[in-house]
Amino acid sequence: MKVERRVAAWEWMGIEEVEAHDGRAVLEMTAAEHMANYSGNLHGGLISTLADSAMGRAMYTLRPPVARGASFDLKLNFIASAKIGERIRAAGSIVHAGRRTVVAECRVEGAEGRLIATASATFMVKREEEQRPGAD
Repeated sequence: MKVERRVAAWEWMGIEEVEAHDGRAVLEMTAAEHMANYSGNLHGGLISTLADSAMGRAMYTLRPPVARGASFDLKLNFIASAKIGERIRAAGSIVHAGRRTVVAECRVEGAEGRLIATASATFMVKREEEQRPGAD
């Protein structure tokens, strides 16, 4: 299942969806020169964006479908730096899918599965079934 919505940040970062189904999503990107921090590594904020995006994309695979969702809590643990030119992968999965909130976790890896970061997030959601006219 591919994302149908255009996400400008994904385009700028070069994020590609590898898979998305059954409460799981995998996104990849290559760390580009214009994404470097002062140390010459991938800026941590972009690692955070990739992880948040993978968890959010996993959320949109749930049933009943999520019409809208937004993370209101995000925790990231940096383990290692990501090098410029390195292909990185974020695998997000749903831990708990409630009616109003969803909890997810993510693992961000570099070349050969080298752990770069772990993340967790809580999302506020509105389910599609609640979007119908007359639904409260």
